[in-house]
Amino acid sequence: MAENKQIPAQYDVNAKWDACLDLGIRRFVYSSLGGAFTGLLLFRTPVTRWASVAFGAGLGIGSAYTECSTKFDGSSKKD
Repeated sequence: MAENKQIPAQYDVNAKWDACLDLGIRRFVYSSLGGAFTGLLLFRTPVTRWASVAFGAGLGIGSAYTECSTKFDGSSKKD
């Protein structure tokens, strides 16, 4: 007689972590590719191309962190 207990969405920490990891990986990869493409179009030296890739990766990680912090109700803004 196993009971099938459903956990409400706001308390399901595993689902939140899965969603945040998925979001973080996707945004990191897509923004890194965007930075690489922009670096190929705009810059000549390898150093500046790698800098644009790093900048894109930072944007992706930062936006994923911001969205995940709001999912966990620990938003970074102070009221």
